[in-house]
Amino acid sequence: MLLMTPDPAAAAPPLTVIILTLNAQDSLPKVVESVRAIAVRILVVDSFSTDTTVPWAQANGCDVVQHPFEHYAAQRNWAQTHAALAPDAWVLHLDADEVVSPELAASIRSTLAAPACDGYLIRRLTYFLGHPIRYGHMNPNWHLRLYRAGKGACENRMYDQHFVMEGTTGRLTGLMHDLQLVSIERWTASHNRWSTAEAQEILQAEQADNQLKASLTGDPRQRKRWLKNRLYYKAPTLIRPFLFFFYNYVIKLGILDGRVGFIYHTLHAFWFRFLVDAKLYELRRERQRATTSPTP
Repeated sequence: MLLMTPDPAAAAPPLTVIILTLNAQDSLPKVVESVRAIAVRILVVDSFSTDTTVPWAQANGCDVVQHPFEHYAAQRNWAQTHAALAPDAWVLHLDADEVVSPELAASIRSTLAAPACDGYLIRRLTYFLGHPIRYGHMNPNWHLRLYRAGKGACENRMYDQHFVMEGTTGRLTGLMHDLQLVSIERWTASHNRWSTAEAQEILQAEQADNQLKASLTGDPRQRKRWLKNRLYYKAPTLIRPFLFFFYNYVIKLGILDGRVGFIYHTLHAFWFRFLVDAKLYELRRERQRATTSPTP
């Protein structure tokens, strides 16, 4: 357990940071160091890493527990339940490659010294091949990660999960740097898995409980969900990835992200988004065959 010496000039309620890990030995030290000064407890929930993630976390004062990984929503909610936090306690959720900037750490400390809301949105900056992706649909990208434990949880989705909560929300200054310290091979492999989850989510007729509300007049997460559901998924299947690339690369100025940005925006549209549509097409054909096949 990590303890900090309270700063009389910026006293704040105790903060628990929950970090999900799997073979994160390269990034976890950066994440832990970025929150060490603001957390009274750092809980690492590991999915049975085979590298030095667990021994490093244990040696550097983190509480460590291992739990089988089903999907991010289930793991995040299990982690928060396991943390056994009081309803009014503050919790910050991070992935193993999300580094809190000094400005964001200062904003968290000063905000929690006199909180005006029950939860706070944090702006996340995505990296690819070591370079920040400053344009396209990924920026600005806001996420609810800091809130009173009794007020929120992760929505029940297999992909594109957001935390949802009851109560008021505000915004913090500073950035959460999503380093994504993975090769293109690992990036495409993970997005292959996520494309399957996304296609299955789309195909499901019923909506799961505890979903982020899609609203054009809501916060940035809700507006993005509205645009995705009401515009993108209303466009023709297999054609919309091309429209998505044009939107990202031209309208949202992804071209300014340089050569690395061209690789990223191309992969995101013509690998991930096209793969989602291809799998959705496959699933719909299978469902149609199942409903039209004669009963034995």
